[in-house]
Amino acid sequence: MTLTTAEYQALDHAHFLHPFTDHKRMHERGARIIERAKGVYLWDTDGHRLMDGMAGLWCVNVGYGRKDLAEVARKQIEQLPYYNSFFQTAHPPVIDLSTLLSEVTQDHLTHVFLTNSGSESNDTVVRMARYFWQCMGHPEKQVIISRRNAYHGSTMAGASLSGMQAMHEQGGLPIPDIVHIGQPFWYREGGDLTPEEFGKKVAGELEQKIEELGEHRVAAFIAEPIQGAGGVIVPPETYWPEISAICQRHQILLVADEVICGFGRTGEWFASDYYGLKPDLMPIAKGLSSGYLPIGGVMVSEHIARIIIEEGGEFTHGMTYAGHPAACAVAAANIRILRDEGIIDRVRTETGPYLQQRWAELADHPLVGEVRGLGFLGALEIVADKDTRAQFEPSGTTGSLCRDIAANLGLVMRAVGDSMIISPPLIMSKEEIDELVELARKALDKTLDQVQA
Repeated sequence: MTLTTAEYQALDHAHFLHPFTDHKRMHERGARIIERAKGVYLWDTDGHRLMDGMAGLWCVNVGYGRKDLAEVARKQIEQLPYYNSFFQTAHPPVIDLSTLLSEVTQDHLTHVFLTNSGSESNDTVVRMARYFWQCMGHPEKQVIISRRNAYHGSTMAGASLSGMQAMHEQGGLPIPDIVHIGQPFWYREGGDLTPEEFGKKVAGELEQKIEELGEHRVAAFIAEPIQGAGGVIVPPETYWPEISAICQRHQILLVADEVICGFGRTGEWFASDYYGLKPDLMPIAKGLSSGYLPIGGVMVSEHIARIIIEEGGEFTHGMTYAGHPAACAVAAANIRILRDEGIIDRVRTETGPYLQQRWAELADHPLVGEVRGLGFLGALEIVADKDTRAQFEPSGTTGSLCRDIAANLGLVMRAVGDSMIISPPLIMSKEEIDELVELARKALDKTLDQVQA
């Protein structure tokens, strides 16, 4: 039975609690009901077409409507719909995926611990980093250092690692022994410093925090190579080399959260490859299955895996559905699509540079103070005054306005405060990129009309 949009909205209002949502405000106008998708487009129950500039939630890298992935899921569910990997068991899909992941990641990342999401992956990071140091005879190394305005999930540990005040105000967060330092957001926080100077300065906060806490207490530093939900914050070139050197100098594990940046979004398999990072632990999710089924994981370096395997005994951590056969089969097929169809290569050499070229053209708009991006990630910083970088007050209202206008025009963009961000499917053509940029410009124009009215 097909329901009307209003009927769907009424049932939604009556029964479904949405993530990260002010339900009272949403129900005043009703949720948009998405019923189908193909390629880079979505259709709602009123027949409106939207270009998905966010690839769902940063995840639908191969685009919507891949029948081959649906067929893989169907076959696997018919053959083995579920079994766990507890109790000294495994199954072919989990072994195939684990092997494949070791091939597409850096050589030293030889093992994977599978989960169901990025949040669970980062919970695992907290457990595994502390357990590693316990196995090494240093149980006092408990502290995880993260960054303000980072996003690492919304579970208790994930939300604690995240550096977002709104999350920490709910639920008594962060949990103990998780602390935060500054973010490499030059446009908003760099002041009179050059990007190069600011990159070194904010990286230096890590060393200061290690010295303040005591190296003997610090287990790991976790960061997204490019902050995603914080506003697509691309760090200055000086930032990551300094961070890597500090972690090595102080024997601190480096955790590169690749949940958003992984599986081709930067034009490399992982942003760690782009920045020359050698992470000890690497959380993954989202693009791992292109969102077709829930799955995540943590890539584990050989030296950590070896200690846990040889010295640790039982690692008392896991999830019922981790390594789910159908999710593993779909993820493996998705990785082969990204590799065999040359999708990531095309992002690196052709469509990624073209997207950044066209996206940069929006810098001439009166509302845009900064354009930033890399590969298939982009952001526009909306400002009231280009010269002073002053924001509209109250903060975030203009971004939300622009987001809603864009959706009405047929483009899904996300507003993070007054940062307008995009993360489209990696299959997007040059013609579709042109459409995205033109829709974004129209949304900016209409937003300007309203703020000037």
